[in-house]
Amino acid sequence: MTRTLIRGGLVVTASDELHADVLVEDGRIAALAARGSDTAAGWTADRVLDATDRYVLPGGVDAHTHMELPFGGTFASDTFETGTRAAAWGGTTTIVDFAVQSVGRPLREGLDTWYAKADGNCAVDYAFHMIMSDVNESTLREMPKLVEEGITSFKLFMAYPGVFYSDDGQILRAMQVAGETGGLIMMHAENGIAIDVLVEQALARGETDPRHHGEVRKALLEAEATHRAIQLARVAGSPLYVVHVSAREALAELAAARDLGLPVFGETCPQYLFLSTDNLAEPDFEGSKYVCSTPLRPKEHQAALWRGLRTNDLQVVSTDHCPFCFTGQKELGRGDFSKIPNGLPGVENRMDLLHQAVIDGHISRRRWIEIACATPARMFGLYPQKGTIAPGADADVVIYDPHATQVLSAETHHMNVDYSAYEGKTVTGRVETVLSRGEVVIDGRKYVGRAGHGTFVPRATCQYLS
Repeated sequence: MTRTLIRGGLVVTASDELHADVLVEDGRIAALAARGSDTAAGWTADRVLDATDRYVLPGGVDAHTHMELPFGGTFASDTFETGTRAAAWGGTTTIVDFAVQSVGRPLREGLDTWYAKADGNCAVDYAFHMIMSDVNESTLREMPKLVEEGITSFKLFMAYPGVFYSDDGQILRAMQVAGETGGLIMMHAENGIAIDVLVEQALARGETDPRHHGEVRKALLEAEATHRAIQLARVAGSPLYVVHVSAREALAELAAARDLGLPVFGETCPQYLFLSTDNLAEPDFEGSKYVCSTPLRPKEHQAALWRGLRTNDLQVVSTDHCPFCFTGQKELGRGDFSKIPNGLPGVENRMDLLHQAVIDGHISRRRWIEIACATPARMFGLYPQKGTIAPGADADVVIYDPHATQVLSAETHHMNVDYSAYEGKTVTGRVETVLSRGEVVIDGRKYVGRAGHGTFVPRATCQYLS
C-alpha cells in the first residue's frame, strides 16, 4: 500500500474551492480534510507533496484527440506515446481518442487496430470513440456490442465526401440505434457536399492559399449542418453532441435546441477561442499551420463562443489534437489549400490556455475545471472515476502554479510537431506536478512517467441522459 499526501493547496473542482489536504492511497483519492484540521494533522504518508500557494486540480479530460490518425495521405505526427506524454505535461490525464472504421470493413476491425496502437504505449489513461465511415446494416448491428464494451459514442461526418461522409439517411439510422442503446452520436457538422463545390470553384479561380480554406468552409454551412443534425436527432429520438463548434451561427442553433430542452450538447476548442482567420492569412504559407476543420473564424466569433461557455450552451472544451508537421506534411498543400492536412496540435496547451481565460475574466476557476475535467468526464461516462477530486475517484491530480508565467513555443513543448499554434504567446499558470492513478508522471517539471502506465478505460453511457 502506497500513500501520498498533498498538503497545503487550494483544491479546485467544478463545484468547490477549498483549502484542503488530499490523501491518496493505492491509486485513488482516499480522503480530503480541511487544512490544519486534526484529521489532516494525523495523516502520514510515504510521500508528501507540498502544494502551498498552488491549486490542486483534477487531471484534465480531453475528449477529442487524434493520435496517429491517417489523413490526406499522411498520419498525425503524435503517436500514442508522444501524445499522451505531452498530455501529461499539460495537466491532462485522460484522453478519449477516435478509433477509425475503414470503408467496407467492420467497426470491430477499426477498434482492434486502435487498441493495438495504444496498448502499452500510453503515459496516461485513454478511452475510445468510434468513427463510423460506412453506416450499413452490418455496422449498425455492431453498435450495441461496442456500447457494451465501453465504446459508448460514435462519430459521424457531414463533411469529407468520399472519406468519412455519411448522408442524412445513414445519419438517421445510426441515430436511431444510438437512441435505443444509450450511445451518443458525435457530429462533425459542416455541409461537405456544398463545401466541395466552393473548393472546386476557388481553385479554378486560382485561389490556392491557406486563407481560402477558411473562406470556402463558410460559417453558414456549419450552421446549416448543425441545424440539420439537430432535426435528424429529434426525429430519431437520439441525443447529439456537436464537435468543434467554431461559428456563432452554429452556436445559435445549439442554443435554440437547448432552449427547447433537447438533449443537444456542444464542444469548442482552444483554437477557436484564441486564434482566427488572421492566422490563416499569415504570409509565406505560414497560414497552413492553422488549417483545421471546422476552420478558424474571424475574431468576432470568439466573443460568442466565450459567452456560450458561460451560459452552458457549450459544455466542453476539447482540443481536436491532430498535429501535422509544417515541414513535409502541411507543405503537401502548397499550391492547393485542399491538400493541406487538416489539424492543429494542442493537447499540451488546453489547461494552460483555459487558465489564461480565467485570468482574462472569460470564465471562473470552477468553470475552467467544469469544461476541461468534470463535464467531459460526465458527457462520456467517466465520472466520478475521472474529472474530480473526491474519495473513491482515481488519483489523477495536478498541482498547478497559478502565478508562474510561460511562453508557449515549439522549442519547449513536448508534442511531436515542429511548430506551435500559439508560438510566442505568454500565459500565466503552469503545471508543476501530475499524478495519474496515484503515480507521479510529472515531478516538479520533470517527466518521470513511462509508456504503458496508461490503461484503457471502458466508459459508461452519457451521464446527462439518465
